[in-house]
Amino acid sequence: MPEGKIVKALSGFYYVLNEGGLVQCRGRGVFRKNKITPLVGDEVVYQAENDREGYIMEVKDRKNELIRPPIANVDQAILVFSAVEPDFSTVLLDRFLVLVEFNHIQPLICITKIDLADKEQIQAIKEYADQYREVGYEVILTSSETEMGIQALTPHVDDKISVFAGQSGVGKSSLLNVLRPDLELKTNDISTHLGRGKHTTRHVELIGIGNGLIADTPGFSSLEFTNIEAEDLNSCFPEIARQSENCKFRGCLHISEPKCAVKTGVESAGITKYRYEHYVEFLQEIKDRKPRY
Repeated sequence: MPEGKIVKALSGFYYVLNEGGLVQCRGRGVFRKNKITPLVGDEVVYQAENDREGYIMEVKDRKNELIRPPIANVDQAILVFSAVEPDFSTVLLDRFLVLVEFNHIQPLICITKIDLADKEQIQAIKEYADQYREVGYEVILTSSETEMGIQALTPHVDDKISVFAGQSGVGKSSLLNVLRPDLELKTNDISTHLGRGKHTTRHVELIGIGNGLIADTPGFSSLEFTNIEAEDLNSCFPEIARQSENCKFRGCLHISEPKCAVKTGVESAGITKYRYEHYVEFLQEIKDRKPRY
């Protein structure tokens, strides 16, 4: 039976890309029975009814998957955050980074709308960018209006499945339109009443850009650490994970334990205060989570 990759899911149909083009498929009833939901990015085996229609028979093993946005087999997450409108948020960025790190996906931080920021805001953004680079993250400053940073971003999408993710209204669709102008993706301004972007992307779809595939995903502004346990969080902050090797006690959670290298390393060992505070906040959130049965 033929094989391919799901590049779009919409209204119960899965659009599978193979060497001959797109085939519109439905999932077999056995998937619903076994609680398996095919995702964009899945490698699948399908039974062809004809050249354009078929049924998905098998979903191959995934190397990773995200729930929000629903996508599988991602190589890279391009986390798109705006300098202004909406204002840059380190706590929201760190939430995205934790989820990405937990799923073993390579993150790239892209800060947009630099052209709309004033001198003080640009200086603050550059300082944040340097701090995240010190952690080990790639950070690119961009503007869809002036095309600043686009040449720096383009090589990062080649030969990868990337997901564009970030808060609504940060300019994900505008950025994709610059990377591939023929897309003409719908964009909306920030709602002045709500202070956030209007949802312009309604489904997940893999779009060919350069030699890679990028998923433009519905925007969302909150993340829950549903599957992350307290002892997992340490590894989702690379600088904390590195410094924790010097803690006296194995399994140290870096809150109240004696001789904790992480607590003493805030600021002096490349752990910024706000990143540590976010770690503490997220840890408490995980501890307060209602148990699942």
